[in-house]
Amino acid sequence: MIHKIWLSFILAAFIATCAQAVTGAGSAGFEQVMTAVSSMAGLSVDIAIGLIGVLAFWLGIFEVAEKSGMIQKFARVLSPLLCRIMPQIPRDHPALGSITMNLSANVMGLDNAATPFGIRAMQDMQKLNNTPDTLTNSQILFLVLNTSSVTLFPIAVFLYRAEQGAAQPTDVFIPILLATSASTFVGVLVTAMVQRINLFEKVIVLYATALFAALTAVVLYFSTLAADQLASQSSVVANFLLLSFVVAVLLAGYRKKLNTYELFIDGAKKGFEVAVYLIPYLLAMLIAIGMLRASGVLDYISDMLATGVALMGGDTRFVEAIPTALMKPLSGSGARALMIETMQYQGADSFAGRLASVLQGSTETTFYVLAVYLGAVGIKHARHAVACCLAADAAGILTAITVSYWFFG
Repeated sequence: MIHKIWLSFILAAFIATCAQAVTGAGSAGFEQVMTAVSSMAGLSVDIAIGLIGVLAFWLGIFEVAEKSGMIQKFARVLSPLLCRIMPQIPRDHPALGSITMNLSANVMGLDNAATPFGIRAMQDMQKLNNTPDTLTNSQILFLVLNTSSVTLFPIAVFLYRAEQGAAQPTDVFIPILLATSASTFVGVLVTAMVQRINLFEKVIVLYATALFAALTAVVLYFSTLAADQLASQSSVVANFLLLSFVVAVLLAGYRKKLNTYELFIDGAKKGFEVAVYLIPYLLAMLIAIGMLRASGVLDYISDMLATGVALMGGDTRFVEAIPTALMKPLSGSGARALMIETMQYQGADSFAGRLASVLQGSTETTFYVLAVYLGAVGIKHARHAVACCLAADAAGILTAITVSYWFFG
C-alpha cells in the first residue's frame, strides 16, 4: 500500500510539472521539483542526525527501566485494556510498557520523548511478529493511535498564535482537543472494524469512561487559565513528570544493584544504530512529499475544492486553511509554515487563522510517523495501516472545520 502511495506522489508531481511546461504556465517547474529533491535529501539526513542524541538518551534510560522492572510495572497498568485491543501481545510483555510510555508522552505533547518510546514499542512488538516484513494488527493499531494521538498541551500552536498577535492565543484549545479526540475515536473505530475487535467489552468501556472523565477534568481546569499560565503550568507539569520518570528509573536500577551506567551506555548505542537505519526510509518519503509540494499539486487541489464549494453555494472561508490540512499528514514543518503564513495573511484571529491553528493541532504527520516507525523495524508491507491512519486524519480535519464554525462562526 505505502509503495503505491509513494509512487503516486512522484507520478503526480511529474505529470503536474509536465503540464505546466506544455501549457506555458511555467518552465521552471522541473528545476523547482529537482531543487525540492535535493532539499529533502539533505533534510532526511538532518532529521536522522537530530534524532541521534534524543534516541540515544531515551533508549539508554529505557534499557535501565526494562532491566529494573519499571517497564513491567507500567505494563500492568494498561495491560487489561491493551491485551483486549491488541490481543497478539501477551500480558506482562515489555511491549505493553513501552506502548504506555509512548502514549503518555504523546498526551503530554512531549514529542522528543514520544518518538524513542514509539520506536522501542515497535521493536518490542516486532519480536512477536511471525512475518517480520509485514505489520501485525497490534502494530497497525499502535500506529493509528500515534498518528491520531490526543494531545492535551498543544503549546507550540499557542506560542505561534501569540507571536502572530492573537488576542487570546489559547482560544483554539477546546476545538483542538475536540478535533484530535474525534481523530483518535474514528481511527480506533475503523481499525477495530477491520480487525474485528469488540470495543464494547466491559473492560474497554470502563477504561474509555475513565479516560473521558480525566480528559474532561483536565479541559475544564486548563480552559480557565490565561495563555501565559497555560503554557507555563503545562510545561512545568510535563517536564516534572518526565524528569521524575528518569530519576525513578535510575533509582530503581540502583536499588536492584544494577550497573545503571553500563546499562545506559548499552541502550544509548542502539540510538545511533536506529537513527542511521532510518535515513533511507525518511529519504524516500520526504523526497516524494517535496516533489508533490514543489509541483503545485497541493495548491491545485485547494483551488479545485474552493471552486466546488463555491458552485454549491457553500461558505468558502475554510478553504484558506485547507493547505495546512493537506500538508499536515505529509510534513509537520510544512504544515506549521502554512499555518503561520495563513495567520500572517488573514490575521491570527480571522476564521482562517484560527482554523489553520486547529488543523495544525488536530492530527499528526502521518507519513513521517509511518516512515520512522516502519523504518525502525524494517517493515515493507503496511497492510491496512495507511488507510486507517488517513481515515483518522480525515475525521480530524472534518471535525476541526466543524468545531471552528461552531466556536468562531
